[in-house]
Amino acid sequence: MQSFDLNGEWKLYYFPQGKYAVAHPDSLKLLELQPIAAAVPGNVELDLQRAGLLPDPGVGENIHLLKEYEIYEWWYQREFTVGAEISQGKLELLFHGVDCLATYWLDDREIGRTANMLIEHRLDVTGLLQAGRTYTLTVRLQSPVIEALGKTYDPSSFALPVNFEQLWIRKAAHSFGWDIMGRAVSAGLWRSVELVAHGANEIAELYFATTAANAKQATLQVFYQLKVEPEKLVGLQLRISGTCGESQFAVTRDLRFAYGNIEVTVTDPQLWWPRGYGEASLYEVKTELLHKGEMIAARSDTTGLRLLEFIRTDVTTIERPGQFLFKVNHVPILIKGSNWVPMDLFHSKDAAKYADAIALAVDLNCNMLRSWGGNVYEDHAFFDLCDRNGILVWQDFAMACAIYPQAPEFQEMLRNEATAIVRKLRNHPSLAVWCGDNECDEFFVMRGLDPNNNILTRRVLPEVVFQCDPYRPYVPSSPYISPEAYALKSVDVLPERHLWGVRDYFKSIFYTTPKSHFAGEMGYHGCTNLSSIRRFIDPSHVWPWQENEQWIIHSTDPLGSKDSMYHFRVKLMADQINELFGEYPEGIEDFILASQISQAEAKKYFVERVRLNKWQTTGILWWNLLDGWPQFSDAVVDYYHVKKLAYHYIKRVQQPVCVMVDEPENWNVQVLVGNDTNGAARGDFRVWDAESKETLLAGAFEVEANGLLALGDIRAPRSMQRLLLIEWTIDGKRYGNHYMLGSPGFSLAQYKTWLQEIAKLPDAFDADAVGR
Repeated sequence: MQSFDLNGEWKLYYFPQGKYAVAHPDSLKLLELQPIAAAVPGNVELDLQRAGLLPDPGVGENIHLLKEYEIYEWWYQREFTVGAEISQGKLELLFHGVDCLATYWLDDREIGRTANMLIEHRLDVTGLLQAGRTYTLTVRLQSPVIEALGKTYDPSSFALPVNFEQLWIRKAAHSFGWDIMGRAVSAGLWRSVELVAHGANEIAELYFATTAANAKQATLQVFYQLKVEPEKLVGLQLRISGTCGESQFAVTRDLRFAYGNIEVTVTDPQLWWPRGYGEASLYEVKTELLHKGEMIAARSDTTGLRLLEFIRTDVTTIERPGQFLFKVNHVPILIKGSNWVPMDLFHSKDAAKYADAIALAVDLNCNMLRSWGGNVYEDHAFFDLCDRNGILVWQDFAMACAIYPQAPEFQEMLRNEATAIVRKLRNHPSLAVWCGDNECDEFFVMRGLDPNNNILTRRVLPEVVFQCDPYRPYVPSSPYISPEAYALKSVDVLPERHLWGVRDYFKSIFYTTPKSHFAGEMGYHGCTNLSSIRRFIDPSHVWPWQENEQWIIHSTDPLGSKDSMYHFRVKLMADQINELFGEYPEGIEDFILASQISQAEAKKYFVERVRLNKWQTTGILWWNLLDGWPQFSDAVVDYYHVKKLAYHYIKRVQQPVCVMVDEPENWNVQVLVGNDTNGAARGDFRVWDAESKETLLAGAFEVEANGLLALGDIRAPRSMQRLLLIEWTIDGKRYGNHYMLGSPGFSLAQYKTWLQEIAKLPDAFDADAVGR
């Protein structure tokens, strides 16, 4: 197989859809329109910016300028010359990402139509190209909003007020506006374009599945699909060899047909482990197709040997305690990670951001990322990074916060999409679980409907997963409301929940008493740093926060109006400050600092609650790692990659071994050490008062693998407002944490002095830079 790059500069024509009678490239020529240069991969808004026709949509109120382009059509066009190396076999034009409703022409011949941003599209051009000739490739993108206007909507469908358009249009749901992203109904060839020449014989597909694994032996199932000339079926062999460090395996099998599976036994395997539990070992696998001893096709792949179990019950009650637990290689894994949301409003930017974003997750010791259903499906490069860094991926199918059409037409669209995505991503060892959607079960219940009638997640998607990836678990929704849970009419019985609530004090009863085992989402607001605010808020709107339309737009409110459902979010941020410190700071510097302290203490507490209740609670995926556009949000790193205070606090409490202080009970607080590794941990610790420097508890500890150990008690009446500092040493390396004792309101002036001491602990940071 050979591939020829068609990326680079294209021409872009654009105008309101229907303004001209244009349905063919020849008609386009008659208009004598002046195109602008377009980058592929790219998005049209970025091209308009480069041409000086559009200001940065991330600044001020500019996001609203995109509204007029929602009803435009966009025509991409470029010429290419076919090289002499083109074979006479099968030829395909491969579009890795097209947003969204496309018609394609090769010269004046229509060669295909597609209507899905989220998957790649292959157009067969066999016999249409001759070496040495130059061809014109044209792609017309029509308005998704106009397309949505032409659809029929039933009472069984529902969406949020700002984005009903998402229901029938297969593009990232956030594009139509969300509480974390501005409304940008974009268009573009957002991933690469290439011409692919296929050989007569190919190893078309391989599927790797580990079906048994321990330290002594692993079993790898290899399913193969070949493209073979019929006359070569006699004398056909498949040779598979793999290497990971000193570990190797090799097997050769005679074949009688183009499909089958080979079971490979690997002795003394190098197993793949999630971060903190061992090495994320990867095997380089070479597969060769032989005919009478001669190699006629080959390919290379990377895979990990790991056995993943997902143990969950439909409900959890006092009488029948349930589970929501991931095991890898028979070891329970305490999940500490984040929700992965869109990298950018404009997804052609995503690929360039993967490495830095995953580096942040690694630095924070995350062992899982949840790829949220309002996003795109990330590309192989994202999963490759997760594979190498031991980060499990919870993958939602691309549906969020809505009741999608149940019509046969939509079922078929979703079935085709899911089949393409599952086949594409299923070989990544980091991929832990397929999930039907984000919060759609909850939307059914909000409308008084039973989510178990949802054909999409109860029939279509599980059938696809079983068909294409039968060894990987599937859950219908996050949170999943089973028939039994729906009958009980209580969120308290759900093993997994999204813990948002009214978002009051982070130690309120809502956060301290949930009966669920796993938090699929859990967040808290933190104001963006001042240097970043000045980059996306016009100078006249930087302060004050009250009734500030630009703060509201970037909070994020896609409508920016007082009657919008998202109008409350700036006031929420201020109220969370007041809840902790008993004041609304009058200056922007104190407002930002107080907000970041509030967020940092909250998220640290959320992670600690999970660790201190191990295994009653089995994981948290806090919301969220990184902003996809400039805003005030729950993210711990803003759009410009400036870290908030919460980043540093989370890094400390997500260390594989962590010393923590529990909440007061019986006049004392208990000090415990949590060990989320595969080996016993030994060390020394000390807890002291930040102001008096008095040592309150100290000693040595030895905690078993994957264990939780009580180290002692410290006198702590609830009326006392006190900062406890914690340090421990393991194998010569020092670690740090802290605990804020007492009840609100705390003194912001006092916390500023505490912050200086907190910052000096191991994994130190600059306290004076917080909020700046």
